[in-house]
Amino acid sequence: MNFSFAKNKNAIALDIGSSSVKVVQMSQTKRGWELVKAGFAELPPEAIVDGSIIDSMTVTNTVKDLIKEQSISVKDTVSSLTGHSVIIKKVSFPAMSEEELADSIQWEAEQYIPFPIIDVNIDFQILGADTEGRGQMDVMLVAVKKDVINDYTNVIKEAGLNPVVIDVDSFALENMMEINYPVVPGENTAMVNIGASITSISVIFGGLTIFTRSIPMGGNQFTEEIQRQLNISFKDAEDLKTGKKAEAGASASQAIETVSTNLAFEVKRSLDFFLGGSQGSYVNKIYLSGGGSKTAGLPAFMQDKTSIPVEMADPFKNVAIKGKEIDRESLKGMAPFFGVAVGLATRRLGDR
Repeated sequence: MNFSFAKNKNAIALDIGSSSVKVVQMSQTKRGWELVKAGFAELPPEAIVDGSIIDSMTVTNTVKDLIKEQSISVKDTVSSLTGHSVIIKKVSFPAMSEEELADSIQWEAEQYIPFPIIDVNIDFQILGADTEGRGQMDVMLVAVKKDVINDYTNVIKEAGLNPVVIDVDSFALENMMEINYPVVPGENTAMVNIGASITSISVIFGGLTIFTRSIPMGGNQFTEEIQRQLNISFKDAEDLKTGKKAEAGASASQAIETVSTNLAFEVKRSLDFFLGGSQGSYVNKIYLSGGGSKTAGLPAFMQDKTSIPVEMADPFKNVAIKGKEIDRESLKGMAPFFGVAVGLATRRLGDR
């Protein structure tokens, strides 16, 4: 699913998150996907808040520096959005062809979008006919505010790149899972992507995202709670959160447990809401990704609170490392940050 601007053959993936920028370049061969370039750069706090770019100059310069550091010459760029300006809904429409829906989507979607229809870009994916034989079909509807798209595309352009596709984080993660983990017929898989300030929760069935929700909490909440309870710097709190510093002590552990409880509750509530509308279904496994998933002990804690098996997603599981300058050990440690970027790097214009 994408909002496209131009044709492209080769493109880089640029994941601009609340606390960092990730860039990935991959190539596809007969044997599968190969990683050519991978880079990571931190953003200062408040540069991006709740998915909205506040300090465009800093974000632009960070992107520029990262592209230069990685010696990337490709200009066409695939990026993505998340947060409250992105509306994703599974809705039912009268059965029709994809072409017919494309012609009428503005009118059909208006009742589901909480913004003036003229202010958003709309895309969709037909999931299939409803199971109750009512002459309806299930459609995943996506709407993104145009001003937010413009903010991100302007940053990309100012960095000397050419935006060709704007995707949504949840669907990029769907693509990442597709190339790394086999689809098991009849199973629902949950993807919980814990960013710095936003956590996206989605359910994938048969390789398609059928449910998604974003909640306004993420890795920063862990750091800020540790910082508050121990009266230490943000950097020291980050190190305690991720286990880089072992002397966490009772206060840090309590802070991590407090936020983990709240996050696990929100994940469980979201999945219970999904299951409530899907009789007879259950979630087989939760995969964690995003920088916040590196929080010490979080996977085990999430599994305990949800009673669902939890595993850290590896976006490079089935991706060969081609770039000679890529440090495999460093990449392994940074893998949780790259889930969205890897999914974006598989995108080509014309995909749905």
